[in-house]
Amino acid sequence: MSYSIHKERQLLLISTFSALLFAMIGITLGSLIHSLVIIFDGVYSLVSLGLTLVSLAAVMYIRKEEVAKNIKRVKVIESSVILLKGIAITLMCVLSFISAIEAIMDGGREVNTGIALAFGVFSMIGCYTSYWVMKTQGRAVSSPLIEAEAKQWLMDTVISAAVFIGFMVAKLLLLTSHAHYAELADPVMVVLASIYFIIVPVKMIISSSKQLHHLSHNTFLGKYLHI
Repeated sequence: MSYSIHKERQLLLISTFSALLFAMIGITLGSLIHSLVIIFDGVYSLVSLGLTLVSLAAVMYIRKEEVAKNIKRVKVIESSVILLKGIAITLMCVLSFISAIEAIMDGGREVNTGIALAFGVFSMIGCYTSYWVMKTQGRAVSSPLIEAEAKQWLMDTVISAAVFIGFMVAKLLLLTSHAHYAELADPVMVVLASIYFIIVPVKMIISSSKQLHHLSHNTFLGKYLHI
């Protein structure tokens, strides 16, 4: 096994375990303190975990000697995986947006801002570390799948930063005569995060779709996949 193939698998495994850790912590903590945005963060990590496992399976397949020789077939599989990532993240953002709007219409949610702030700091550090590892170590393999992983972790880092900033604002509001607005901070953060983060997966969908269209237009997709 070459160094680049070994490194690619190693990075995907690191991303898998990291996503599992943040998914468990985010969903559990978010449910305990009734925070939509922390649950959003955890669910995003869970979706990332599933997508990383798909990437890992794809890598194990396309790096087989008999498959790796067919460069165009490899590109089709890589583009298809990235397309799947984009669709899944877009769907998650849309569903989260709808849930947040419903919460705002109901008057918001009361959240333990102290615990939420601590989670924001922990998540920011952890997610940025995962992004840094994917970005820097991934340069040695030049893999589109690792680049997609780095984008996922960068998005998760910004979500965590939004959690921290949003709950910091909520904490300050509690000290003023506008304390009742603090309950809107949680769902409003989810709305903003959903709108912002849908941009990246939509770009992934457009880019991978163009790549697949280009490949199928030139030499017929079925020929590469032997179907």
